Amino acid sequence: MAVEKLIVDHIDTWTTALQTRSTAGRGSSGKIDLYGIKKLRELILELAVRGKLVPQDPNDEPASVLLERIAAEKAELMKQGKIKKQKPLPEISEEEKPFELPVGWEWTRLINLGTWALGSGFPNVVQGNSDKEILMCKVSDMNLEGNEKFIVSTINTISKDLADEYKIKTSEPGTIIFPKIGGAIATNKRRILVQETAIDNNCLGIKPCNAISGEWFYLILSALDMSKYQSGTSIPAINQSVIGSIPIALPSLKMQEKILSYVITLMSLCDQLELHSLTSLDAHQQLVETLLTTLTDSQNADELAENWSRISEHFDTLFTTEASIDALKQTILQLAVMGKLVPQDPNDEPASELL
Repeated sequence: MAVEKLIVDHIDTWTTALQTRSTAGRGSSGKIDLYGIKKLRELILELAVRGKLVPQDPNDEPASVLLERIAAEKAELMKQGKIKKQKPLPEISEEEKPFELPVGWEWTRLINLGTWALGSGFPNVVQGNSDKEILMCKVSDMNLEGNEKFIVSTINTISKDLADEYKIKTSEPGTIIFPKIGGAIATNKRRILVQETAIDNNCLGIKPCNAISGEWFYLILSALDMSKYQSGTSIPAINQSVIGSIPIALPSLKMQEKILSYVITLMSLCDQLELHSLTSLDAHQQLVETLLTTLTDSQNADELAENWSRISEHFDTLFTTEASIDALKQTILQLAVMGKLVPQDPNDEPASELL
């Protein structure tokens, strides 16, 4: 396929574009963000939501039929009292449509594809338990190990009785949640609930309709940059009505599954590129540090000059990352403190006289 060729033909571009992270991680590559691969993942998602990844099948059921099933599903939920009647949203204008749809696809607004899952306040009195049946998810819980995609654990849990007593709302498995307040919006985290979970007021969620693929809906939300829709300056926030009104290109259920399958294949390729790049970065940094140690271990000026000559021959290869340049700076400072940068003159006044 064309995208696979794009990845392979430009592998050096994807794997060598680096960016420093704001927070440290493990190992010398922990502070490095593989910017090229990150942008490649974004490109894959962008192509996926536009219907550019896989060929369209004219025999597929049109998305208009899927929209009818979604409407019927929501009508039944309203009849059962599980959701409130949704205020009709305006038709999507031509100005709102960011691209031309593939044949058989339909434009719809985001919230037409699901129902809102709202957060609750978590009083201190209900926090502190880790062995109850309902998870209590805060934005910080999205960062826990194992919660990279699915929320499988949280710091706090709550019993059903206590949740009812304090009127804490819970959300169903399959609900996709994300931060809605503060700087966390820009992290664009998306997480899927796997069991009944209460989310706090800093989170917002959408439960996709059963008529569509939950994984495809997760892909759609992952492709959205929520920070583009935030308001406020001191404390940014996203508004439900704004997010719910975002135009979404809807393919048939069969096409959703095809797109997902191909995205998984391409993301797996990105994972392999990322692993290879991080391993190479760690090995590169270890080599740099080993060679720089020969400078500080030099016994005299001649040995230092010889060791530096050996390193300088490969300067453009060795000092290509921020970490390697920082290591070089620190080595120079250490050599200065050790008095190894310039030859020592035995005729100089001894430091004892200066004291």
